[in-house]
Amino acid sequence: MMQKLTPQPEAILFDMDGTLLQTETLLVHVHERLFRQLYAEGLYTKEMPSVDVMLGCLGMLLEDIWRKVMPDGSPEAHSRADELMLQYELEGLEAGQGDLYPGVEATLRSLRERGIKLFVASNGLEAYVRGIVSVKGIDALFDGLYSAGQYGTASKVELVARLMQDHGIRTAWMVGDRSSDVEAGKQNGLPVIGCGYAGFGREEELAGADVIIGSFPELLELLPD
Repeated sequence: MMQKLTPQPEAILFDMDGTLLQTETLLVHVHERLFRQLYAEGLYTKEMPSVDVMLGCLGMLLEDIWRKVMPDGSPEAHSRADELMLQYELEGLEAGQGDLYPGVEATLRSLRERGIKLFVASNGLEAYVRGIVSVKGIDALFDGLYSAGQYGTASKVELVARLMQDHGIRTAWMVGDRSSDVEAGKQNGLPVIGCGYAGFGREEELAGADVIIGSFPELLELLPD
């Protein structure tokens, strides 16, 4: 039996990668293509990093991802990687790559039916976040999509604070799979639900979360009766 969190929140804020989107089902196609293009353009000459290294960086800001994945890459290589990543991710989504976690759409609909406002708060690029919800047909379920790429925020703490201020939200849950999500929720006074089902995170990432769920639909079990 899951622990109930009361009262019912006005809103729930969701991370994207590893929370709504099973990102490895998209990134596995993008990763090799991206590096082969960097090689072709002469922008990177080292050995291709493992896709697992990139998956381990999801949730970070893009500039931090490339510092970790390509620490020996030039600023030009990092900038070009930004462009290629977005292009190939959007092309992959349109081609049917990338899956939502099981139960995401039905659970979001159930939350909406209870009168809860739904938002995305992601460290990704605006076009990437919007592309996912559009291609997956879930855009109408959200009251707002907030991304670091759109607002130029330096941290998810700042992004969540802006979202709450913009919409006058007083009570909300933060749902995500990374330490940045836990931090963003806690520093904004929100209960945090950690997503323990993402395969590429580390258990210690979710230290400090109020509850950890093993599947997305378990969110519904946390709501008061």
